Amino acid sequence: MSATAAVGGGAPPERPAPVSFREALRFWLKLGFISFGGPAGQIAIMHTELVERRRWISEGRFLHALNYCMLLPGPEAQQLATYIGWLMHRTWGGIVAGALFVLPSLFILIALSWIYLRFGDVPLVAGIFYGLKPAVTALVLHAAHRIGTRALKNGWMWGIAALAFVAIFAFDVPFPAIVAAAALIGWVGSRYAPQLFAPGGGHAAAQAGYGPALIDDDTPTPAHARFSRGRLAKLVLAGLVLWGGAMAALVAVQGWQGTLAQMGWFFTKAALMTFGGAYAVLPYVYQGAVDHHQWLSGTQMIDGLALGETTPGPLIMVVAFVGFVGGWTRQVLGPDAIFLGAALAATVATWFTFLPSFLFILGGGPLVESTHGKLGFTAPLTAITAAVVGVILNLALFFAWHVLWPQGWSGRFDLIAAAIAVAAGVALFRFKVGVMPLLGACAVAGLIARALG
Repeated sequence: MSATAAVGGGAPPERPAPVSFREALRFWLKLGFISFGGPAGQIAIMHTELVERRRWISEGRFLHALNYCMLLPGPEAQQLATYIGWLMHRTWGGIVAGALFVLPSLFILIALSWIYLRFGDVPLVAGIFYGLKPAVTALVLHAAHRIGTRALKNGWMWGIAALAFVAIFAFDVPFPAIVAAAALIGWVGSRYAPQLFAPGGGHAAAQAGYGPALIDDDTPTPAHARFSRGRLAKLVLAGLVLWGGAMAALVAVQGWQGTLAQMGWFFTKAALMTFGGAYAVLPYVYQGAVDHHQWLSGTQMIDGLALGETTPGPLIMVVAFVGFVGGWTRQVLGPDAIFLGAALAATVATWFTFLPSFLFILGGGPLVESTHGKLGFTAPLTAITAAVVGVILNLALFFAWHVLWPQGWSGRFDLIAAAIAVAAGVALFRFKVGVMPLLGACAVAGLIARALG
């Protein structure tokens, strides 16, 4: 029965039948291939499918889980899928849901990254990327606006955003230091001005009921989702073994200074810095991958973000592109296995980026289920989100500089790229065009511009 029928009168719908693990697996696999549109679009898809149509989980429980995921570093949509999968089918349910949210994107990005490096100079491919880069610049600026309208609720939040922008733009302060400083401001603010740092309503109020759900508001917490110190200790130990075992293997093969081990360590840190979504961690990834390790160039980073925008899955999957290009250029498995080495590096980047997300959900989920809305202290996150706005604005300016002055300040200003960027901005801000239609139109514009040029 549709959501409309459930809301609009008639015989009340029955509670859905229990969902088998196999049926859930098919859905999570499908979700991995259709999860376009960034976190907002992915969360909307899950809400439509799981709350309205299938009624596997109620609106209240869905939003409760989402609120927790929003507090964590990492991709909130992937974490939400992991949470619901875990709640329905225990630990393996969460692992399968979270992994299938990521794996299709990983395989697609490995293929696209190979095409990019192997055929990037072909006029057709070059024209597509010529149109995509200005679109990405507009998308990043739109992300800063979207987050800013939600986060900058008062003068204090505006001030934190401005300080973060100045810190990273003028003084090149590392992103983790900005996050730490913002968190400290939030903690102090919660004690002396709690009303200024209280989190706002991040989600719409619950809609009218869609009918009884399999996991409803009053459904008792299942046994596996109840907090246990012993279970938490086992999970932490398993996480340390998985992280430490993978890192030890990389160190054994190439040493601590080897590219793969350095990627593992770097993307572990990146995974703990992704407050505010993928756009927030991109400056940190840029600082480390481009400036410090020099695994790829700034231009390649923009191209990778364009690829990430065109594929399903979390936008933070751009780390797979970063890993692939770094593995390709460093020839991590030698010159005779360049593709295999690059694919391995992409997998390493993905593994270390997403492992913490699984641990946060599987370890913290029981605590969240025991609170139902009493998530506690959130002022540091409120301040961090405000700082993220300033950081993303700096990223937008960085992309604009590379796109509009491709040869640097002394080179010519690219009028065509500027026109595409302005048109993309108008489409996003004025007409609310979706990401995929926007990227498709800009890719066509780039092909036409290159053909006429």
